Amino acid sequence: MSIEALLFHWGAGKADAKRDAAIPLPQGITECRNISYGPYGDDSLLDVYYPDGTTEALPTIVSIHGGGYVYGNKEIYRRYGMDMARRGFALVNFNYRLAPKWKFPTPLADTNAVLEWVVQNHTRYHLDPQRIILVGDSAGAQLASHYAAIHTNSDFAAHFDLKLPKVRIVALGLNCGMYDAAAQAAGPRKGLALDYLGRKLPADDPRLRVLDAITDNYPPAFITTACHDFLRENAEPMWEHLTKKGIPCQWKCYGTEEDKTVGHVFHVNIVLPDAVTCNDDAAAFFRKYV
Repeated sequence: MSIEALLFHWGAGKADAKRDAAIPLPQGITECRNISYGPYGDDSLLDVYYPDGTTEALPTIVSIHGGGYVYGNKEIYRRYGMDMARRGFALVNFNYRLAPKWKFPTPLADTNAVLEWVVQNHTRYHLDPQRIILVGDSAGAQLASHYAAIHTNSDFAAHFDLKLPKVRIVALGLNCGMYDAAAQAAGPRKGLALDYLGRKLPADDPRLRVLDAITDNYPPAFITTACHDFLRENAEPMWEHLTKKGIPCQWKCYGTEEDKTVGHVFHVNIVLPDAVTCNDDAAAFFRKYV
């Protein structure tokens, strides 16, 4: 594990624990906890959230947590997931195998397994495989954008050893992300990306050419960032790239230069006013496509 990853674990873990201790669990939500979707123990567990009293299939958010590929789990996104479900969605919140033990493309394979689990179990948990909204933040946003390209471009999918489930991804939520892992591995914050990609993977590996693989079949995308998001510079270029491809999309930057509480993955802190606005905006965008 890189020094950058060790520091990330320490800093993010401390900040996440402090944030979550101050936020009560949202009420009115049914939780189905610690369901196994694969053979990797705790790394293959997921939760499902939906509003109390749900009797029919709901548009289904599948949330890919952030953490620089090396950190994070579904517990950190429990409050966010329940809060999004409160807006009229079912939400699947899952663990996946992390770097540096597990390298690219392992998290993409785990995402694929989760979606296959949705297909197999949708009636029990009020999920709709034909109305999937894939969301992620930070590294999770990169994974969401990457998986969406695989699922909507058969030529790109041919580079991966994945049997794609029969789901329809109707929209994406890309929060505070970066969208070119190969470029990240060559940049100033390369440690985390190298933990994920490894040092022997060529930068021109065709499996990494996500932006080139985006076609007009790619899902509509809601792209967010914040004034104090350290990945802020990636949001508008992703919006421009998708717009040139003819993909319906929207990008927004939240917060002000004066308010430093609105930073990287601020939307997970569901009590922040800007987080409430952001998550309301995302839900409104998703509803247009379900």
